[in-house]
Amino acid sequence: MTERFEVSAALRASLPHALLDTLRHHLAAAYGATSVRLLLTDYGGTVLNPYDSSGGDDSSLPISSSPEGRALGSQERREQQTPQGEAIDHHLPVTVRGDRIGILSVRLPTGRSTPTVLDELRQVAEQLGHEVLVAERDTDVYQRARRVGRLTVAAEMQWQLLPARACTTAQYAVGAQLEPAYAVHGDNFDWASDADGLTLTVTNGMGQGVEASLLTHLAVSALRNARRAGVGLADQAALADQALYHHYRGTSYVSTLLLHLDLATGHMEIIDAGSPQMWRLRGKSVERIDLDKQLPLGMFEESHYTTESLTVEPGDRLLFVSDGVYEAPSPRDGKYAERALARALHATRLLPAAMAPGALLRDVAEYREAQTLDDALVLCFDWFGNDLR
Repeated sequence: MTERFEVSAALRASLPHALLDTLRHHLAAAYGATSVRLLLTDYGGTVLNPYDSSGGDDSSLPISSSPEGRALGSQERREQQTPQGEAIDHHLPVTVRGDRIGILSVRLPTGRSTPTVLDELRQVAEQLGHEVLVAERDTDVYQRARRVGRLTVAAEMQWQLLPARACTTAQYAVGAQLEPAYAVHGDNFDWASDADGLTLTVTNGMGQGVEASLLTHLAVSALRNARRAGVGLADQAALADQALYHHYRGTSYVSTLLLHLDLATGHMEIIDAGSPQMWRLRGKSVERIDLDKQLPLGMFEESHYTTESLTVEPGDRLLFVSDGVYEAPSPRDGKYAERALARALHATRLLPAAMAPGALLRDVAEYREAQTLDDALVLCFDWFGNDLR
């Protein structure tokens, strides 16, 4: 059994909260590692927070201007020579299916940093990501380490409802971000894929605080329940609409954009049931996709929904934005959609789908001339195509 397999077996057998301690012990024995650190991406996607089960108090590192942050952004291993020059810090992305969890930093003696060892460490970092996600079912330590401040109760509910913040396959990439990350309440996103298709939803529950989060939680759960029953997109909307109306009797409702993509053809079915907007970047052209507006979910009893069609082409980027983005005001320049959204889509076109939403939301914050946003959501979808030849 090779060193990597021994490390992998040890991680699988580790106590949920002790993954880093287990990894330190085995990487020191197998590779001579003198330092092993795990840094986790915070909820706002702007810093890397150090995780240490022993209660270490190292400071956060900015993603935008640190070697570890550059490794996260590029998704490639970065090297950093220690001051004495006798060892090298290797910063390795910890990523699961495109979801950028953080960075594993391993310090090795210079003579041990061989291509074989570094490839094995890359695979160890990948497995660590999977083990962290599994461990989070049984411990709070990793989610606690991701926070630079306390989440509101509403934000806690919303983040626990999400599928992930990114997903990448050979055919597509999805990334999304909520702001204000530590106080979001009504906005949410969801996705699910199978062998044939991908379903995306962008949701905006009316109201503030916990009440908005409760409303959105019911809507997303109802949509998932209908989707998992195997019904089509229109029936998913209708069943969620009934669940919301039955509970709120029309006093509260949810704006939702629902989309199902056929992975073989790029053909989409879409239902626009409220305020989220869809924008398309195709080549150098940016345009808002105007859809047939239908009633928000839960507004009236027994509403009926119909789908409309759209086909994406390889290279297309779709942006789904909530009203907190496109209606963001500036003291001088009017609403964000009127002045700055198309420019921001062009400016972020080279960023991967996992990074583009955060960059666009930072641009919105600057446009507002404030550091905080009203509830705002951006979901980015890149279509690479399905080459069946």
